[in-house]
Amino acid sequence: MTENDVVTHSPLGQETGYTNQYEPSLLYPIARDLNWQARGIERDSLPFKGVDLWNAYEISWLDQNGKPLVRIGEFRIPANSSHIIESKSFKLYLNSFNLTRFQSESEVLARMQQDLSTAAGGKVQVRLIKVNDTAPIERLQGECLDELPLMVTQYSPAPEYLKTTARVVEECLVSHLLKSNCPVTGQPDWASIQIRYKGPAIDHAGLLAYLISYREKGDFHEQCVENIFMDIWQGCKPQKLTVYARYLRRGGLDINPYRSSLAGEPGNPRLSRQ
Repeated sequence: MTENDVVTHSPLGQETGYTNQYEPSLLYPIARDLNWQARGIERDSLPFKGVDLWNAYEISWLDQNGKPLVRIGEFRIPANSSHIIESKSFKLYLNSFNLTRFQSESEVLARMQQDLSTAAGGKVQVRLIKVNDTAPIERLQGECLDELPLMVTQYSPAPEYLKTTARVVEECLVSHLLKSNCPVTGQPDWASIQIRYKGPAIDHAGLLAYLISYREKGDFHEQCVENIFMDIWQGCKPQKLTVYARYLRRGGLDINPYRSSLAGEPGNPRLSRQ
């Protein structure tokens, strides 16, 4: 089955009834390697590690007395898991807790970890956070490229814009101009992106033009970030590279893929647009 076949049968773009009773079967996994296999590439051979960091702002369930509890969820899905979870199915799954009674918060957390780990094919970390305990608004650290003067004509991925010089640098660059589209509905997915690297100096204007060239790209957040990582890795040949995208919330969820040649995981800096 191709990625297009899998996406066509997903809940995305289809009229869907909502259930408010706990139902883990609502989760719809999509194999991560489908896109790469179509290009004849084994995903396990790619030089990155990482995590998909999801934040969910619409989590609620009932205690044993029928009183609602509300939490914000942080979910870390490892990039080496076999599947991503389609975002609408994730939302439907979380909504299925809304009118379900549980003995304790720890039971809810345990069920989420088990269900999501099963769907993703990897160990998913879950945190449930009280609303008053959420982190303050932060900024992505790095030099912002967005005010560079630029003539733009290309709105599909154009890695040929990526240019380097012989000078070796270590720098952190940020843009808020990344946009891609949902591969099914065509709805816009807006993001900020942070790129840390050490290696031949990347031309800033060319990098910004390259990021802007994703503007009409239809793909999942995770795949877009992996493509960006690989284009920079292959085209600019850095010694080390990290790409971290913070996508805006849709349907009560934001998805923040992180891919790096280095070990470790990112913080979770909620941005003003999120």
